Amino acid sequence: MIELFVFVVASAMVLGGAVGVVLRTHPVHAALSLVLTLFGVSVHFVAMEANFLAAVQVIVYAGAIVVLFLFVIMLLGVDKTEDLRLEPFRVQRPVAAVVGAALVSLVGLAIIASRDATTAVMGTGTEVLAADGSPLHDGNIKRLARDVFSDHVLAFELTSVLLVIAVVGTVVLARKPRTDGPGGQPS
Repeated sequence: MIELFVFVVASAMVLGGAVGVVLRTHPVHAALSLVLTLFGVSVHFVAMEANFLAAVQVIVYAGAIVVLFLFVIMLLGVDKTEDLRLEPFRVQRPVAAVVGAALVSLVGLAIIASRDATTAVMGTGTEVLAADGSPLHDGNIKRLARDVFSDHVLAFELTSVLLVIAVVGTVVLARKPRTDGPGGQPS
């Protein structure tokens, strides 16, 4: 009974946050609705006993990515509303409708194709099998940490450098030249 209650509450968080992201007119409020959605997803991960994924969901997405979104939104000062009746590209909406219909049909085809697929054996989540099918005695988290911080450490660090460059680029683009005196010449 408690599992059903947690599922319903977490699903309401996810759906309410997703609707808030789409319907909110103020971008900061939309980003905060995204945080609600991400927390709801992390509650679902905890309910499925995927605690590591729940922690990553909160730390990486809600803690870092959304904070970066909020930083950029507040830095750029996006506080004016645009007139949605004026479309700069006339083909934008029909193309979006075609792409949306294609995505829905692809998801439908994937669901139909997966009916005939074999079902996987459920485990506790701690078993890792080698290439020959024999069980390894390391847990998933240890193998993931070893993989990220030894085999792919260069890609991991390059991703962090890319994020720093994106933030610096945003700051440079958001800077407005100061005007001095009646001539309005930048200093």
